[in-house]
Amino acid sequence: MGVERRRRWSDDEKLEIVLEVGVGGASVTQVAQRHELTRSQIYGWRRDLKKRGLWSPDRGAVFLPVDFGPHSEPAQSPAPSRPVLVELRLSNGRCLRFDSSMDGEALTRLIRAVEAA
Repeated sequence: MGVERRRRWSDDEKLEIVLEVGVGGASVTQVAQRHELTRSQIYGWRRDLKKRGLWSPDRGAVFLPVDFGPHSEPAQSPAPSRPVLVELRLSNGRCLRFDSSMDGEALTRLIRAVEAA
């Protein structure tokens, strides 16, 4: 056995390791073993990085463009469906919840107002 040494990790290195979790299905345990760390160390880094605004659980989220432009009515209207609750996470970390029947223009104005606040 050798002398135990204390390793120092930069914030960038910690972030890189934390972001490995989930890539290709990698678990926290697998990432910890790969880097000779404990699971609790990764969870601690995750908590610390999140508190300092350096990591977000939504990082890497996929956003798809949505077209609210005019569209033609189908030849036969489908049975009216019940509106559903939609949750939208914005890039600034805020979360909007709104009814799916909300007007597209009103929603656009709302998103712009929340992002500007």
